[in-house]
Amino acid sequence: MKKLITTFSLLSLLIITSCNVKPQKIEYGKDACHFCRMNIVDQSHAAELVTAKGKAFKYDATECLINNLEEIEPDQIGLLLVSDYKNPGVLIDATTATYIISKNIPSPMGAYLSSVSTKEEALELQKNKEGEIYNWDELLEHFKNK
Repeated sequence: MKKLITTFSLLSLLIITSCNVKPQKIEYGKDACHFCRMNIVDQSHAAELVTAKGKAFKYDATECLINNLEEIEPDQIGLLLVSDYKNPGVLIDATTATYIISKNIPSPMGAYLSSVSTKEEALELQKNKEGEIYNWDELLEHFKNK
């Protein structure tokens, strides 16, 4: 009986920890983009999707994440994360980030798409680099219409 309780406890712990929805570290220069298979090297433009079950998909650019969303059911998404252009290597919530598409800020896949934490930061970038500003829903609509 004691062995059965121990086995049950271990299985319960495994189930709880295996479904932990949290970001996984992107190994720049080693990890490949889930969508286009290119190596992820640009810390200012990488992105990550974590499923509701905790599986992480890494992308070399936000545009790859967006293009891959068509293949994933919305209820299977746990986290959507994008790199903060002003803080390379830092992932922020994609749904609350602000985006700028500027021909003066190249991104790995050529969409000239960058993300920042706040609209104020995007407006500051826009002053120096020009471009159009989007929130998450507007950005999805922009890519849908391309």
